[in-house]
Amino acid sequence: MSIAQHISEIQAQLKFSSAKLIAVTKTRSIDELKVTYDAGILDFGENRVQEMVEKQSQLPTDIRWHQIGHLQTNKVKYIAPFVHLIHSVDSFRLLKEIDAQGKKLGRIIPCLFQMYIAQEESKFGLDKGELLSILASPEFAELQHIKILGLMGMASFTDNEAQVAAEFQALHDVFIELQTQQTAYNTGLVTWQELSMGMSGDYLLAAKLGSTMVRVGSAIFGARS
Repeated sequence: MSIAQHISEIQAQLKFSSAKLIAVTKTRSIDELKVTYDAGILDFGENRVQEMVEKQSQLPTDIRWHQIGHLQTNKVKYIAPFVHLIHSVDSFRLLKEIDAQGKKLGRIIPCLFQMYIAQEESKFGLDKGELLSILASPEFAELQHIKILGLMGMASFTDNEAQVAAEFQALHDVFIELQTQQTAYNTGLVTWQELSMGMSGDYLLAAKLGSTMVRVGSAIFGARS
């Protein structure tokens, strides 16, 4: 099947849910991205800052760029002018740098907190205690150029569907808890509306368990060579 056919099939599968499809374009060519854009996808997810910057300059300006990979503080300045949503905020230090770059540009940069839900040491993210500590801190309340829209998580890379489901469910439970405690935090900085979970191998399961954004690469483009 073609890229456009894969996209159509995935979108049909997701119709039961409210999950938005983000095309993960890591290592994909400009021509492949143009085909994806022509198929109606405006949300592109990139893991590497340099790759995002290079592609953004060559493609239509209405594309919404999502930073989904681990982000180093010294790289924030390169994507700050145009990034639509940073999914991978895994420390308060990183959040402060995003806020500082937003201040320089006079824009508010939307973000998600990345939560550690997998049983793998290679994954990044906050645990629930670290997240609540950030939200309750006076320094967090002083930020003015970020907006927290929700949470992101990556499940374990395993064929054990029950384990993946449990990890997604745990993240969804935290998300719902934060929604119900909205007034406990600076509501000018947070609106718990996005839950980014699910990739090519588990996006349908994630959508069933409440994901609002699925990050799909190989199921659209095929396996990376």
